[in-house]
Amino acid sequence: TCAKMATVALGFNIDTPRWDQSTFMGRLKHFLNITDPRTVLVPEEELDRAKALVEGCRAGLVPPGSSQEQLLYAKKLYDSAFHPDSGEKMNLIGRMSFQVPGGMAITGCMLQFYRTVPAVVFWQWVNQSFNAIVNYTNRNAASPITLRQIGVAYVTATSAALVTAVGLNLYTKRAPPLLARWVPFAAVAAANCVNIPMMRQQEIINGITVTDGDNNELGRSRRAAVKGIAQVVLSRITMAAPGMIILPIIMERLEKFTFMQRIRVLHGPLQVLLCGGL
Repeated sequence: TCAKMATVALGFNIDTPRWDQSTFMGRLKHFLNITDPRTVLVPEEELDRAKALVEGCRAGLVPPGSSQEQLLYAKKLYDSAFHPDSGEKMNLIGRMSFQVPGGMAITGCMLQFYRTVPAVVFWQWVNQSFNAIVNYTNRNAASPITLRQIGVAYVTATSAALVTAVGLNLYTKRAPPLLARWVPFAAVAAANCVNIPMMRQQEIINGITVTDGDNNELGRSRRAAVKGIAQVVLSRITMAAPGMIILPIIMERLEKFTFMQRIRVLHGPLQVLLCGGL
């Protein structure tokens, strides 16, 4: 058919990574592509069309006249919005492409509203709710988790964050001001150590599927699950570190200037923007 001829003419496998995944730069470009925040603004109808185009391409059925660039863009949208295991559309908040705008806003608010216990409690709760949605949305589809397990993980992680944040907040009342600004980071780190393993406990208990280079299943491994989850915990803490450690130092110094004291209402938005930069 004309559609199949279009695929052959393109000589194109839509599932082949655009960049060499054996190199760091190749992997970096790949994930920058699928986590592009601009894809958050793409209408649902366009996402559905992208999915249909990707699935059609896999089946060898591509609309005549489709260019390789159109197919690559459709794959980008597909990877940004649909679960890699189940193929189901992910909720907006849980998508990796929403992590930059969502994370910026929440982190900026945690760093701005750290002085009072009620503010600390509220923003730590918001952050853990956000993390729980992200972890659930991106869970391993082969390791189902019950609503009870999700609830226990959420409550445990939120409790860990609140105990750490409130405890350190009270402890740092007599400490140098900069230490109090670092309390949100300590709370985030503590919560990540609890939230992610609890949310993905089924992978630790039952193991995850291990495949070879040709995607052939070799079996299930609990050790691989533990290693993978530990790397996720470490990466989450590491990603949060620059903004939540360096930005408090910057703000502590900036707030001593007269012009900054005159625009206190803008400190929050400023921290949100700087979080994105760091």
